Amino acid sequence: MNREEKSKNKEQQALIIRKYYQYLKLEKSLSPHTIEAYQSDLNKLIGFLDLSGVRVMEASKEELQTFMASLHDLSIVARSQSRILSGIKSFFHFLVLSDYRDDDPSELLEGPKIGVKLPEVLTVEEIDRLIEAIDMDKSEGQRNRAMIETLYSCGLRVSELCNLKISDLYLNEGFIKVEGKGSKQRLVPISPKAIQEINWWMEERQQGRIKPGYEDYLFLARWGNGISRIMVFHLIKELAERAGIIKNISPHTFRHSFATHLLEGGANLRAIQCMMGHESIATTEIYTHIDRHRLREEIILHHPHNIRFHEKNKHREIQ
Repeated sequence: MNREEKSKNKEQQALIIRKYYQYLKLEKSLSPHTIEAYQSDLNKLIGFLDLSGVRVMEASKEELQTFMASLHDLSIVARSQSRILSGIKSFFHFLVLSDYRDDDPSELLEGPKIGVKLPEVLTVEEIDRLIEAIDMDKSEGQRNRAMIETLYSCGLRVSELCNLKISDLYLNEGFIKVEGKGSKQRLVPISPKAIQEINWWMEERQQGRIKPGYEDYLFLARWGNGISRIMVFHLIKELAERAGIIKNISPHTFRHSFATHLLEGGANLRAIQCMMGHESIATTEIYTHIDRHRLREEIILHHPHNIRFHEKNKHREIQ
């Protein structure tokens, strides 16, 4: 192959790779950080194949297997190997999708075995202790109570909690609208206990300071702007210490606890996955296949705080 042909092939490869990055950004809606990681992984493969004079678009399954074996030889940890393999599979899927290749040599590639690290989970009693540790004499006491109850009741990510808008609340219907990863929206049932705490907070919120631009944000800092992820993280650490909970917990612990407690209570796994907003079934379109009211009833039925809330109110009615 002469110099002119090599230059032409190099330009063609660069063009295809640019189109791949556009595909990740525009069609897959991946974050800049994720795209950068995929770019780094693909560059590792390109550099490896260049040593053998092979263009990445023409790589065979055997060459990809040799590349993966080289990662192991370089003592790259299994989790990083798995991530690199994911990026490679994404690239070759794009090549087939865009008719640059008829076959996918990465299709049958197997990644390393990765041990599953179980997330920390709080018991219902520990969550109760943590909520009881909130100082209700402080001006932000009711806000903190509403935040923690919403975090646990709805299984939200901390970013979803911070960005929750008043216009996204459908409390009379028993739902909130949540914008998750990739700007994907989902409807999440919210418990009567969380609704009660939010309503009490809304009464106090009206009396406080609200900075321009934050009128629609549900949870506000004391100076009138939005709460931050770090603020929620520090709050939970403080409450855990005050409640005598020695587990290493974070806002995400409530999300894991939410799912675990529902599963233990007998809730349907598919319903829980929808609530969690996992990409496989979390898009809004899923709700065209799952009855919303049945989904809400299932969550309300099995969530431990909802059960306790109804039993407490029932006891009051008897008295």
